[in-house]
Amino acid sequence: MSLTPRQELYAVTAEECGELCQVMMKFMRFGDDAQIGREAIVEEAGDLLCMLQLLEEHGLVEWNELEQRANVKREKLKVYSNLIKE
Repeated sequence: MSLTPRQELYAVTAEECGELCQVMMKFMRFGDDAQIGREAIVEEAGDLLCMLQLLEEHGLVEWNELEQRANVKREKLKVYSNLIKE
């Protein structure tokens, strides 16, 4: 099956999201001492960053939109989690 460039972009982005999820879940299951190590987070997060850049290059998102949404999420996390300390 041949994918269009846009379909390939969707597919690879979804795959990279899944790979980052897998790494994070291994840390959840096995703790911060997991043999996969910090390098795995850097690798998968970097791969996902690349795909976000490609989404922007293909006109599907704009960085300012992503930054605005990130700020909305940050504000929610201030209320509903302990991740952000003020």
